[in-house]
Amino acid sequence: MAIAFTVNEKPVSVDAESDTPLLWVLRDNLGMTGTKFGCGIAACGACSVHVDGAITRSCSVSLGEVAGKAITTIEGLKNSEGALHKVQAAWIDAQVPQCGYCQSGQIMAAVALIEKVGTPSDSQIDEAMTNICRCGTYPRIRAAILAATSSAAASSRQQGDA
Repeated sequence: MAIAFTVNEKPVSVDAESDTPLLWVLRDNLGMTGTKFGCGIAACGACSVHVDGAITRSCSVSLGEVAGKAITTIEGLKNSEGALHKVQAAWIDAQVPQCGYCQSGQIMAAVALIEKVGTPSDSQIDEAMTNICRCGTYPRIRAAILAATSSAAASSRQQGDA
């Protein structure tokens, strides 16, 4: 039975078992390999996507659960002209990736955080950014989030005053 939903603002219909994890539908059925398999138990965040705007670990959500919903993957963050999302651009400027494996999930989590709160505080970043980076690029991730929200200068001033 085909299950219909939207991916990156395009309607799709996938003929797969309803209990198939969304991660594998995205990668195997739709060829969107930017979303990565990390752990398979929703612990690491490498598979993070947005489902109806909420950050979601796609390894733990079934195809049936996303029927009729809107999915955004890392491939869907660029605008219609192909320009990078401000978070993607900040990631490059801050030289966040080392191995890069977790980065699509990290970026999706950062975008969801910024869309939810605007300019996040350090504590909001700590609370929201639960994805695992085995390379330990957390300070650069924080810098990129702050740069994407134009609050890096204010944060630097506050640290200098301490």
